Amino acid sequence: MSHQLGTLEELPKDYRDGLTSLNLVPLWPNLRAVLPYGKPGHRTQPMLWRYKDVRPNLLKAGELTPIQKAERRVLALANPGLGLENMMATPSIYIGMQLILPQETAPNHKHTPSAIRCVVEGSGGFTTVQGEKCPMEKGDLILTPSGTWHEHGHEGKGPVVWMDALDLPLIYYLEASYCIDAPSQGLRNAPDSSQTRYRRSGLVPYASLNAVRAPYPLTRYPWTEVREALVALSQDVPDGSPAWLAYVNPETGFECLPTLGFSAMMVQAGETVKLPRRSCSGVLHVIEGEGRADVDGKAMSFEEDDTFAVPTHANITIENGSAKKPLCLFVVDDAPLQRKLAFYEEFPAT
Repeated sequence: MSHQLGTLEELPKDYRDGLTSLNLVPLWPNLRAVLPYGKPGHRTQPMLWRYKDVRPNLLKAGELTPIQKAERRVLALANPGLGLENMMATPSIYIGMQLILPQETAPNHKHTPSAIRCVVEGSGGFTTVQGEKCPMEKGDLILTPSGTWHEHGHEGKGPVVWMDALDLPLIYYLEASYCIDAPSQGLRNAPDSSQTRYRRSGLVPYASLNAVRAPYPLTRYPWTEVREALVALSQDVPDGSPAWLAYVNPETGFECLPTLGFSAMMVQAGETVKLPRRSCSGVLHVIEGEGRADVDGKAMSFEEDDTFAVPTHANITIENGSAKKPLCLFVVDDAPLQRKLAFYEEFPAT
């Protein structure tokens, strides 16, 4: 539009004071702040958290705070553009690095935010979800959807660390965030479903065809199998494009969780890829490799286990820093939420 919108200062002071006394606010002086033309504004900063900085502080937390006083021993990755006190990586995504030590138990609870775990290091850890014991190995994705009972334990040696991703900022903003605790769960005498019921794409248990399908039939996605699928797909993508796989509900083919999406990306050795500009915000975690990212003009060099946040509508270029090994990334985004609200968009890479 060509005309200049009126400003607050143009309104008589007694009129403004009268509106304030009635808890009223004129929209037009503030319209462009909340409804800019062309592209949304954002306070989210492109931000890199280096695991070599996070890890010693997380281990120190293990010395300083016993699990009984922490419930969940976590360091939140807070984006400075959104206020450190808000513990947000992006406006809709909370990210934390959680530590559990040998023989510790993070007690059983459930909560309204949906959560996932992506294992960063260690062996012998597990998460029990609704009675199903899920082993935790590097790169594994484990779902703990809203309202599902879950607890964590460690039967091995050395620290186990995983990345938590939750839709906590959204649920907290809606004033709907809370949790309930309970005694430890009883275990079902069966392996987790990723090892029995859902071993190959395109195949589901026959009984599920006639049954009411569980909303979350698969809670563990082993990284070893995801990586094999990425390697296979990488043989069939054009140069300059990543192999990119979405984690989905095996019964429906839709996203694993209602609000957050998860995917795995492989960039071949020596390649640089430009991602499409997407309306969603995201967090990328480096499972394997090293490289460089340019996010809206901010250059970031990363290594294995590092994590970085990207704002909505960001222009993203990712370069694999190795001439011999692939780069593997785990991606969290809020695209499912945007799709449900019918405003998700993608634009060609520039």
